[in-house]
Amino acid sequence: MMLARAGRSTAALRRSFATAVDASGVSVAAVDHGQPTAAVTVLVKAGSRYETQPGIAHLLKNFAFKTTSQRSALRTAREAELYGGVLSSTLTREHLAITAEFLRGDEPHFVELLSSVLTSTQFLPHELVEDVVPHSIAETTAALADPATQALELAHAIAFRSTGLGASLFAQHPSKKSLDGLKEFAASAFTKGNVAVVGTGIDQSKLSELVSKHLAGLPSAGAGAKGSSSQYFGGETRIGSHGGNAVFIGFGASAASPELSALQAHLDVTPALKWTTGSSPLAGTGAIPVYIPYSDAALFGVLVTGDNVAEDTKTAVAALKKGLSKEEATKAVAKAKFKAASAIEAREGFLTTVAPLVFDGSKSSLDSVHAALDKVSDSSVSKSLSSLLGSKPTFVAVGDVNALPYVDELGL
Repeated sequence: MMLARAGRSTAALRRSFATAVDASGVSVAAVDHGQPTAAVTVLVKAGSRYETQPGIAHLLKNFAFKTTSQRSALRTAREAELYGGVLSSTLTREHLAITAEFLRGDEPHFVELLSSVLTSTQFLPHELVEDVVPHSIAETTAALADPATQALELAHAIAFRSTGLGASLFAQHPSKKSLDGLKEFAASAFTKGNVAVVGTGIDQSKLSELVSKHLAGLPSAGAGAKGSSSQYFGGETRIGSHGGNAVFIGFGASAASPELSALQAHLDVTPALKWTTGSSPLAGTGAIPVYIPYSDAALFGVLVTGDNVAEDTKTAVAALKKGLSKEEATKAVAKAKFKAASAIEAREGFLTTVAPLVFDGSKSSLDSVHAALDKVSDSSVSKSLSSLLGSKPTFVAVGDVNALPYVDELGL
């Protein structure tokens, strides 16, 4: 019995990366582990890197679940409550994600609801002024009050400049955005080539059938997402703030790589045994590794916060320069494998893992991810580190800048 369950589990993991294109021309990926709840996410290439005006992607995110031709925003909320579902929208630099979580069996209602967001949102002026703009202002204010978030936003702007991946996730002046501009951005983004649907707790054939039924009306042609190709620049900035200190030291890469995954695992401060400090070079500091892969680039570095930012920053730089021994590389690969395997067990991790694959129709599996990590060695990590450290760093200091180091003081 246990062996049979293990076999089914392994098969499910292998299928969890599979993608299919249904009759409507929208890519669909799903995994079903038999859980009592389900979730469906509509992914749109409408992240901040694709926006036509600064902050317009943030506003589009907050227009999700407003009035459509089928129902008012109030009715949408009340129906979700009656079904016991949860609706949400999130934004990354690559994608806008519109999600419904619900009890198994309620997928017909929620797939139709998600589809209506793309096909018939009305973009009413009063909803923009009374709800979307105030909501966006509140999110921007709260996010940028956190020095760590502010440091990461500034790091992207410096690393990739102000367009593409350098564009902020947050609208700085949302009240100045026009409704016409928002409609144009939505129209260019909500086309079949820019939309994919990812489900958990639902059979892929059933999800494909529902998507084909409700998204058949999406236009198949149009301007589409035309984000600029990424180019890494690097640089330094210092922003005074009274909300706490944060320092980011990072480097750009032309693509994601298993070596960077292993390096992040090596620096990860999460211990193998709870309540211990662990063996990470950053253990006991306020520093954490940051690895953000994108479709055509990656940002790798260390984010330092806390009461001893200046000293912890020096420790972090020393750890980056040291590299990995053969034994450390072996442990890092094993830790990265576990992280990859455990990530797809949760909905958020599955979505993050599948998103880069579902648009281009790639068929991968957990085995292929592990196989790539198996090729990582201490020498390949050292080569990647040498390439990173040989480029111009991205350095951001936020807080009491008089007490925070300059990049040249760190030997970079």
